[in-house]
Amino acid sequence: MHQAQIYLLVGLPGAGKTTRAKELELSAPALRLTPDEWQIALFGEENPADKRDLVEGKLIEAGMRAAALGTDVVFDFGFWGTDERSALRWIAHAIGVHSQVIYLPIEPEEQRRRTVDRFAKTPDQTFAMSEGELKQWRAQFQAPDEAELLGAQIPQVPAGYETWSHWASVRWPSLPDQYCASAPTR
Repeated sequence: MHQAQIYLLVGLPGAGKTTRAKELELSAPALRLTPDEWQIALFGEENPADKRDLVEGKLIEAGMRAAALGTDVVFDFGFWGTDERSALRWIAHAIGVHSQVIYLPIEPEEQRRRTVDRFAKTPDQTFAMSEGELKQWRAQFQAPDEAELLGAQIPQVPAGYETWSHWASVRWPSLPDQYCASAPTR
């Protein structure tokens, strides 16, 4: 049986994540999961912040199940935090699939240009983003280092959590804490 691969696309809005995800969808081939598409389909232009984590959790659950069954999966989420990426790499390992972090950096000026252009051309496929939001998000973003991009050992789970699966189920409340109880090693 094919050992599936999950791709974690990392980057800020406008970095080209969805473009890269669509390329992987065809070349891998892989199941592409893009939360913005689901948010728009479910909630239109509202984009309720309190629903985002629920949508992402269900997409992660479906994607991990598909990967466990042998299908490559592209998570086109952004994954701004190291802990988010660590949790999904841990879960992938726990279910016996490979994971790869793909980082798409972008400079602030180019990011603003792309997000404005994208909203002007395809407002039904994206959300408006203010200059303030872009700056706030950039300040929150934790870029992966070279070791993480090369598949370095997954760090210890943060204090207060039994496993990365437990951490993930708190981060994404609709994601059940159903994966292995012991941390995998690499």
